Amino acid sequence: MFTGQMSSFPRVPLRRHKSLRKILREHGQLSKFWKAQKLDMIQYTEDCSTVPETEPLMNYLDMEYFGQISIGTPPQNFTVLFDTGSSNLWVPSIYCVSKACGKFHPSDSSTYSEVGTPFSIQYGTGSLSGIIGSDQVTVSRVEGITVSNQQFAESVSEPGNTFLDAEFDGILGLAYPSLAVDGVTPVFDNMMAQNLVDLPIFSVYMNRNPDSSVGGELVFGGFDPSHFSGTLNWVPVTKQGYWQIQLDNIQVGGTVAFCAEGCQAIVDTGTSLITGPSKEIKEMQNYIGAVPTDGEYAVECNNLNVMPDVTFTINGIPYTLSPQAYTLMNSDGMAFCTSGFQGLNMQPPAGPLWILGDVFIGQFYSVFDRGNNRIGLAPVVP
Repeated sequence: MFTGQMSSFPRVPLRRHKSLRKILREHGQLSKFWKAQKLDMIQYTEDCSTVPETEPLMNYLDMEYFGQISIGTPPQNFTVLFDTGSSNLWVPSIYCVSKACGKFHPSDSSTYSEVGTPFSIQYGTGSLSGIIGSDQVTVSRVEGITVSNQQFAESVSEPGNTFLDAEFDGILGLAYPSLAVDGVTPVFDNMMAQNLVDLPIFSVYMNRNPDSSVGGELVFGGFDPSHFSGTLNWVPVTKQGYWQIQLDNIQVGGTVAFCAEGCQAIVDTGTSLITGPSKEIKEMQNYIGAVPTDGEYAVECNNLNVMPDVTFTINGIPYTLSPQAYTLMNSDGMAFCTSGFQGLNMQPPAGPLWILGDVFIGQFYSVFDRGNNRIGLAPVVP
């Protein structure tokens, strides 16, 4: 892991007059207007590169992407991981007793109100507990989206080293409300309810180019066509909890190796690698020639040009990862590259699931459409 720097994004040009879209949004009439016009969302979002609600993302070792938000009045700033694999917002509290935390001061915010509900959450790695509070939350660095009366967790205990070693303060969940602990309304749901976004979608760009100063970008209410090539291919969400979709199959070197009868996967910005059931992932490591090394799987970087492509077929469309895409270069210049595949057994009823994490999203621009319960995918612009 390494520390990334905040990317510098161009600001959206100021308009001399408010657009019709902005006026309608301010009066809570935007969604009614578009429904009345019966316009297709894809047609409407052709100009989404001008949508101002853009959040720059920092790239940490191609393993984590995070940005900044603020909570309270006056604003208290936090670096958070935007996670499509969970639905709650939490930040560390000043009352936290663990080494990993100690930040949010409720008494310093004039807009804070205590809810007091106990909170605890368990992630794939790491857990925390705390209490629920409510305050205004501002997301997006360019124009700013301020969500009123947003409930969030103030962590008071973060055991272990998971969050102690992390480069972010907290997590902002972007999955469906059904995953939210304590029935808290997720941030994006409140954005939609408070008419703070033009459309009920958000999109994620993760830059894997080591020579670029741009870490990534999260757009609320639209997407940025400059970051992908071709057109978006839409995939239905099969279960509204995680952003879950159907995989037709997984091919290695052009031959179907896994999910021959189809299987379920989730598109998860909060997972660094591509994960799957441990048995299948062990076979995958054998296919690509990866061997166990210090608790991970690695390949010789010099062998990348002779290793097989891995293709995920989704809704009839192939999404192919080259060896350069599904491996991670070591920052210390060693001769070994880390495999981007990892075993993770998700038990029923949620699992078994494959997780298409940052290794996948880094190659395919991802649009998360709550209005139509679908995900749009397209190859990123190199």
